[in-house]
Amino acid sequence: MRRDAIFYQIFQRFPNLFFTLLDQSPEQVQGYRFESVEVKEPTFRIDGVFLPPETASPKVVFFAEVQFQKDESLYDRFFSESLLYLYRNRTLYDDWYGVLIFHSRNLEPKNATIHRSLLSGPQVQRIYLDELGEPNQQPIGINLMQLTIAPEERMAEQARQLIERVQQEESGILSKNEIIEVVTTIAVYKFVYLSREEVETMLGLSLQETRVYQDAKAEGERETKVKMVAKLLTKGLSVEEIAEIVELTIEEVKQAAPQSLEE
Repeated sequence: MRRDAIFYQIFQRFPNLFFTLLDQSPEQVQGYRFESVEVKEPTFRIDGVFLPPETASPKVVFFAEVQFQKDESLYDRFFSESLLYLYRNRTLYDDWYGVLIFHSRNLEPKNATIHRSLLSGPQVQRIYLDELGEPNQQPIGINLMQLTIAPEERMAEQARQLIERVQQEESGILSKNEIIEVVTTIAVYKFVYLSREEVETMLGLSLQETRVYQDAKAEGERETKVKMVAKLLTKGLSVEEIAEIVELTIEEVKQAAPQSLEE
């Protein structure tokens, strides 16, 4: 499963949660929205952009990249897409920041020499989720982000501890119900093979058939199917045969094939 997909789902619903990683107060980032934007000539699609509200002054745009697999071209792509977007929209913003979120430090590209001035400057921040410290000793927002990298055998216990903590503390970013929605989203992504009842038992919650549950379930199931595509390709099956087996369209299989092989 590509855990970066979890983050993009969460950031889309709760953009303020992103800024807990940057130690920014809720007042400073009120009104930001998380978008996927397209840059033409050449065409790029940037999945993670936090756009300021129209009333913001100054207008600061944040580019975010979540990385859970090795990609030696990451910095080339991240900076070229971000700076091209700024060039195409140079009259809209006063400043920018780049944030790269890694599962661990060993996923960074080996050769960062060409981008050293940007990476060492004040406008770019690299965050390593496995170096943030013990979950229960972190702010609730950070604790939520750490839940995405918890091993499956520890995830349920860690989630229950977080939910218990939410009942006693205020996060300052999200309401208690919103935090439970985030925990549910993460659990469904990581345990796509479980039913709603099994997720309820695991988390000690009573969940309704809410949109957050349904969306996370559907996305999690699709991620599982994408992984299956790569395995079936190695068996010599045709695109049409694979589409029938995994219940995707032929176009979806074609799109998933290179993505699966890269992972």
